[in-house]
Amino acid sequence: MYSRIHIMGASGAGTSTLGRSLAERLPHVHLDSDDYFWEHKYTQQTELTERLRTIQRDLDQQEPYILSGAVCGWGDGLRPRFDLVVFLWIPPEIRLERLRMREYERYGADSLPGGSKFQEVQTFMEWAALYDTAGPEVRSRVLHEEWMSRLQCPVLRLEGDMTVDARVEAVLREYGDQVSE
Repeated sequence: MYSRIHIMGASGAGTSTLGRSLAERLPHVHLDSDDYFWEHKYTQQTELTERLRTIQRDLDQQEPYILSGAVCGWGDGLRPRFDLVVFLWIPPEIRLERLRMREYERYGADSLPGGSKFQEVQTFMEWAALYDTAGPEVRSRVLHEEWMSRLQCPVLRLEGDMTVDARVEAVLREYGDQVSE
């Protein structure tokens, strides 16, 4: 039985949403890498040693778990802690529109031109737009593919514009297939 699931993909691909939804259907606790990466969300990173100490402690204490988000680079040593990795990819135009809406929901008019968060949101959106075209120096598909190539566990790829329910069902099928073997 998959007891250590990691869900990864680009910012805006839906890793956290899928993690929360799966945790409602499986006996797993949901953890999110952003909660370890950020000391103050989106402004100040947690120091690397503390980040790793905390996530390793929680993974040790919370099994079965679903960890959503990215750990590539800073959490490369976590690869052996997963027995299933779910990779999400959606077309960039859909993903970037979702991110624009999320940033507007988060900051409202402050995210628009002239707003106090506009430049911060623009910088984030420019970074997020690099995912499908950049090399391994940033959080990109190239980096994720390279990271997944070093895994010892199965990778379930869910690519395209799927509903959350369809993604949940795909993971549950994989989970069920593994249980019945």
